Amino acid sequence: MVTVHDVARVAGVSISTVSRALATPERVAAPTRERVTTVARELGYRPNRAASVLRAGRSGALGLVVPDLANPYFASVAKGAQARAREHGLGLFVVDTDEDADLEVDAVAGLAPQTDGLLLCSPRAVDRTVGALGARPAVLVNQEADGLPSIVVDHRGGMLGALEHLRALGHRRVAYVGGPASSWSDARRRAALHEAAARFDDVEVVPLGAYRPQVEGGRSAADLVYASGATAAVTFNDLVAVGLVERLAARGLDVPRDLSVVGCDDSYVAALVSPPLTTLRTDLRNVGRTGVDRLVALVGARGDGSDVPPLAVELVVRDSTAPPPARPAARPTV
Repeated sequence: MVTVHDVARVAGVSISTVSRALATPERVAAPTRERVTTVARELGYRPNRAASVLRAGRSGALGLVVPDLANPYFASVAKGAQARAREHGLGLFVVDTDEDADLEVDAVAGLAPQTDGLLLCSPRAVDRTVGALGARPAVLVNQEADGLPSIVVDHRGGMLGALEHLRALGHRRVAYVGGPASSWSDARRRAALHEAAARFDDVEVVPLGAYRPQVEGGRSAADLVYASGATAAVTFNDLVAVGLVERLAARGLDVPRDLSVVGCDDSYVAALVSPPLTTLRTDLRNVGRTGVDRLVALVGARGDGSDVPPLAVELVVRDSTAPPPARPAARPTV
């Protein structure tokens, strides 16, 4: 097995220089660093990560807490976070709290002593969860709180793009099918949609309740959406959009002929359903990768972990949106 001694001998440097070049490359001159890394790669040397983190007084692992791994949004974020942690030579513990705020607080309290820092994705009880961190650094994803860096997406730009698209098709009454009442992103999406509507004097937004962020939530909302007189709906996420489409179909209604539907997130289900969903795309794996990079900077004291600008949101037009139907006029009362 190739050892650090072999790399040092072939590269013509000391063992400590090899260690610095591989663990803290910014502390080594570029020519020396390149020579060491080239030799290490050619010899097939793999550093002992466990030993290095122990010497540094760290666990060598990060934690990721999510509300629901069955939700494609969080599964994709977790995939990105796991891949980036691996690139940093770190492990990643992932905990699913099943949308339970108390379990979330307990999970954070248990993970904090075992990890070097935590990534908190859409926490449902942010104040209590942050309080359970102790001295551990943390980064929020899809949430904001005073004193902690966060990774968020451009809800304002996304909702403006969705409304402009629907307006261009001819829609003037648009429903919003919301997510959980406790959801930070739901509040931001509602506000962003109303702000976008304020730019136009001919578009009305109809906010409709709080629903589970699952297919069942969309099914529950469908009858109310159609009864509202809206010709289009924007949903909290793609799963809600899927449920909305399913329930309308069960009633003999067609998307987009009778109602246009726009989802959010462009999770993998958006392109698999019929019709494929027009949706607001966020690179969810990049959300996870960016969160891990921010957390690693905090843990390694190589930066202040300050917020990055909101990540881009892109409108993806598929088959669930079309010009509004010509609905028959209401029958006069006698």
